[in-house]
Amino acid sequence: MAELRLLRCGPRAVLVEVDGLAQVLALAQAVRTAVNARDAGFSGVVDVVPAATTVLVSVDRPADLPALRRALAALGVTAPEGPPPANDAEPVEIGVHYDGPDLDDVAALTGLTRREVVAAHTESGWLVAFGGFAPGFGYLTGGDPRLRVPRRREPRTSVPTGSVALAGEFSAVYPRSSPGGWQLLGHTDVVLWDTDRDPPALLSPGDRVRFVELGS
Repeated sequence: MAELRLLRCGPRAVLVEVDGLAQVLALAQAVRTAVNARDAGFSGVVDVVPAATTVLVSVDRPADLPALRRALAALGVTAPEGPPPANDAEPVEIGVHYDGPDLDDVAALTGLTRREVVAAHTESGWLVAFGGFAPGFGYLTGGDPRLRVPRRREPRTSVPTGSVALAGEFSAVYPRSSPGGWQLLGHTDVVLWDTDRDPPALLSPGDRVRFVELGS
């Protein structure tokens, strides 16, 4: 069981540092379970925000913070073997036109053909590990290990909305046009962020995602 590193983050939150993404996912799930069960120290929790190596836990009142720190310190976390936990909902399907400008570069970096890159991407069981970078941007994990590629040496000043991309162990879809250094495999017409939708984000942590190849 790993020791948690607890850092105060303002008057109403604790930032918990762990060693990696597997522990992040296990800790976030353990905290949500404790909150739902109203375990001692967790009753005041209002938000649980996972990231790559941290989990931010916020409470409603500053007075709830000492009890939360004690509860977190006693919780500990063990990264489970096997795939990370997902919710019970059906996977979110995202149709993709695999016409990205970096598809050939990804093929060269991985030693795969273009068709093998597409097959590896569509056949992977992706999971939304956490959100960030921009509203609606979900970091997807669980992909074929052969698809792990570095970011571009020179980031683009503008990546089009809907670009489907790879970087490191993650895949993602750009919810809006923005600078970015990820390797672009293709694009989708699916709207990732819509303020008129409830919730606005199409993808939430714990959601499963399946990419589906579309024609040109």
